[in-house]
Amino acid sequence: MGISFGSINSGLPKDIVQQLVNAEKIPIQQMEARKAKISNKQALVSQLTKLVENMKGEIIKNKGARSLREMKVNGGADNIAITADKNIAEPGKYQLEVLSLAQKSSAISNGVEDKDKTYIGVGYIRAVMPDGEEKEIYIDEEHASLTGVAKLINEQSDTLGMRANVINDGSGSDEPWKMVLSMSDTGDGAKAEFPYLYLVDGEVDIFLEGERPAQDAKIKLDGFEIEVPSNKVTDLIPGVTIDLKKAKPGEEISFEVTEDIQAIGGKMTSLVDNINAVLKFIKEQNTLSEKSDTSQTLGGDLTLQTIESRLRSTIFTPIMTDKGPMRIGDLGITYQREGFLKFDQAKFESVLAGDYKRVAQVLNGIYGPEGKTDGFIDKLEQTAQQLLQQPNGALVTRQRGLKSNIDQIDRQIATRQRMIDQKEEILKQRFARLEETISKIQGQGAGLAGLAQMGNPVTQLG
Repeated sequence: MGISFGSINSGLPKDIVQQLVNAEKIPIQQMEARKAKISNKQALVSQLTKLVENMKGEIIKNKGARSLREMKVNGGADNIAITADKNIAEPGKYQLEVLSLAQKSSAISNGVEDKDKTYIGVGYIRAVMPDGEEKEIYIDEEHASLTGVAKLINEQSDTLGMRANVINDGSGSDEPWKMVLSMSDTGDGAKAEFPYLYLVDGEVDIFLEGERPAQDAKIKLDGFEIEVPSNKVTDLIPGVTIDLKKAKPGEEISFEVTEDIQAIGGKMTSLVDNINAVLKFIKEQNTLSEKSDTSQTLGGDLTLQTIESRLRSTIFTPIMTDKGPMRIGDLGITYQREGFLKFDQAKFESVLAGDYKRVAQVLNGIYGPEGKTDGFIDKLEQTAQQLLQQPNGALVTRQRGLKSNIDQIDRQIATRQRMIDQKEEILKQRFARLEETISKIQGQGAGLAGLAQMGNPVTQLG
């Protein structure tokens, strides 16, 4: 706040110092306005950088034949579930018959009246594992019930490879509660000798009244019988996982593993959309009129010209394949007069279905003994990297230049403000002294005027 100097004495405006300081601040206001325009440009460059980063992210998702590829399974039945790993699976047709499911070793005890209260005695349970190792679990009085024994077994389930469940068999008998013991793994290699029960002093004797041995699943693939240890078959067909849900002997199932043409088309749609987002931004910035303020937009900016030129070159550059050169336009991606790409997904999928290998080569290059050639997606990635690369990418350099301009203006503003603060302090001191001097002069004038009113002092002494 400026100090008010008494206009009573000097006749100057009370805010004279503030007026002078405000006049000195006009260059700062001009610098702030210039900085705001540069900040607007900086924000636009950041927006463009984000769009290019999004485009690069979509490029990376589809870089390489395996990344672009998608697989699907046609056919099957309700008793199996089939999935294909796009990184491993190859197209093919198969016939499958599920003769029997794999099962794990299991056993069931005789029944007791109450799962928690019937005292079955103390002792131990001894089980022989598939590898021949013997395991023992000791039963104390605290756990001398079906529930207690099942709890002890399940506490060691990771070691034993076995779990216990107490069930009601639903028979309506006086002793319906039984314990079911099950090994974790299926297959002939997971067979177990189910345990000996050594329990004494119980109200009832506990023994295993039924057992079911482990066994492999049996299937026929293309007419040949095969045994597999699990109902989840992963190594029969490379890259294909088959979940066996139910045995249906005599019912042969046909299925086919193929490239998922529509899914790949969808991925290309997303890629083109991201490229168009960059091109749309460039067009909007370059759409100028007599009212356009290029001092705070990117209209006509060299960076925009660079990006558009590189994208255009990438789109029109022919790609070499085993069958000769081919343009991306031949796949249904064409450059429009409006400055955007148009993607004809139906045409793309038709060409892809007719010659998947050649399309893959156009998009991702050729893998050969001498290395790999660049495809359309590789060239796009190179363009994105040239724009985003630290420290000399086009967008990075433009952003750094704008930040440097803003930092320079900030330094100029700070220097100017220090000078104004110093000048303001000097002005305050000067006007304070002026007021003091004028006040003294006015005081002296008043004293002289008073003497004049008293008359000649010599005459008064008479």
